[in-house]
Amino acid sequence: MKRTDIVEFYARLAATDPHPETELHFRNPFTLVVAVALSAQATDVSVNKATAALFEDVDTPEKMVALGEEGLKHHIRTIGLYNAKAKNIVALSQMLIDEFGGEVPADRAALERLPGVGRKTANVVMNVAFGAETFAVDTHIFRVGNRTGLAPGKTPLAVELVLDRVTPQPFRLHAHHWLILHGRYVCKARRPECWRCPVADLCAFRPKTAAPKTTASKLMPAA
Repeated sequence: MKRTDIVEFYARLAATDPHPETELHFRNPFTLVVAVALSAQATDVSVNKATAALFEDVDTPEKMVALGEEGLKHHIRTIGLYNAKAKNIVALSQMLIDEFGGEVPADRAALERLPGVGRKTANVVMNVAFGAETFAVDTHIFRVGNRTGLAPGKTPLAVELVLDRVTPQPFRLHAHHWLILHGRYVCKARRPECWRCPVADLCAFRPKTAAPKTTASKLMPAA
């Protein structure tokens, strides 16, 4: 995608949602880490349902360690891989206490040392909690980057590095959110809704998906 088109691409996404935010519910950087870790191979909706009651009482690493794995499992058992996730979350909570004074570090390398926290989760936390211009590439952003031609790459890291290189100011801070929301609600995996896409003319995807047909009988007035 040409640089002028990239600027226009982001400008149009920004116009549709000037202040995008994560759809995960959280109270502080710690609960954000927990929510993002839980969202792996799960929907934000399912995570929000599971954490609504959890975060009412457990919003610090100390409280999470006190709750323990079994107590955490009770809250998150509706989420996929909840056994492994409970183990990692309690372990990362203990590490935050032991090595970081109970505070979530504003450093990607430090975040990636936490159990169950990979590069994508670290990038989300850096962006949302600390305002860093990071690009957390999930399945939606990976698809949008490749499908549109904005940031082609064979791996999430490759797409991330291209996004970091080609995304200009003033769009860098919110780029991750615009792309994930676009992939989630418009540029869908099975059938992208090109007919209502604000950047369809800038996108390399071919052929464009046509709007669903409305039958003549539905359009005709009743006799």
